[in-house]
Amino acid sequence: MTTRTYPHGVPCWVDLETQDVDAALAFYGPLFGWAFTEKLPPGLPGRYVVASLDGTDATAVAAIATPDPGWDGEIGWHTYLAVDDIEGAAARVPELGGVLSSPPEQVGPPGQAAGWMARIVDPEGAPSRLWQAGTRPGAQRVNEAGTWNFSNLLTPDVDGAMAFYGPLLGWALSPDLGAGMARVPGYGDHLARTVDPSIHERQALVPPGFADVVAGVLPGEGPAHWSVVFAVADRDASAAAAERGGATILETTDTEWTREARVHDPLGAELVLSQFAPPQELLDAEAAASAG
Repeated sequence: MTTRTYPHGVPCWVDLETQDVDAALAFYGPLFGWAFTEKLPPGLPGRYVVASLDGTDATAVAAIATPDPGWDGEIGWHTYLAVDDIEGAAARVPELGGVLSSPPEQVGPPGQAAGWMARIVDPEGAPSRLWQAGTRPGAQRVNEAGTWNFSNLLTPDVDGAMAFYGPLLGWALSPDLGAGMARVPGYGDHLARTVDPSIHERQALVPPGFADVVAGVLPGEGPAHWSVVFAVADRDASAAAAERGGATILETTDTEWTREARVHDPLGAELVLSQFAPPQELLDAEAAASAG
């Protein structure tokens, strides 16, 4: 199986920080069909538990963890942003008006680093993490039921956000793709060369450049924050299962492409459940591309 890799600027991983890892595992395991693997050796403080579809790194989808000792950070789902040079990217954060909350640090054992991570906050106050990959490039299964689908930045100042993420990550907004679709030019070609050779054929009916879309940058009320979206086969069934597990459904929304539910998990972390429900002509084009 080809390893999924992430070029500079592409969101690559999500994890949940929570004070009660066991409760989170009990909720997300049944909801998404996840298997879990403890990654920190016994005796070390804290926990970092990788979620996958079959218990192997080849199907890794996300992680659930306790906050780092001494880190008084944000409890909830976090989005990691791939960078080629974490030292260089971290240095640019304050230059562009953001905050470097923690300097780059190696994650994992010496000689086998999973990667290098730095916590940042953008100029509008949205926290995220920079990630330079080592042995762990990022999520290996995405955009299918039970996996991470997308991350949206909700911000009161879209132009201000792009003045930060554009130079830092190479993001561009294209009005032809619809509101708020940030892309990394060339990402679709990267996918075609690696894990998704038919992507351009499947997307023949969508505007050019759609394959390069990596995140949403959308107007939002309140403090700027990242919203993490997980794909599900059936929005209503998954929302009902989440409620049975102790979650609260905040709202449901139907769009031209999706059926969504915004949820607070039993520990208060927010996420979105999203069922892909595109126009029939796009489904027909994807079926034809797959058959070819």
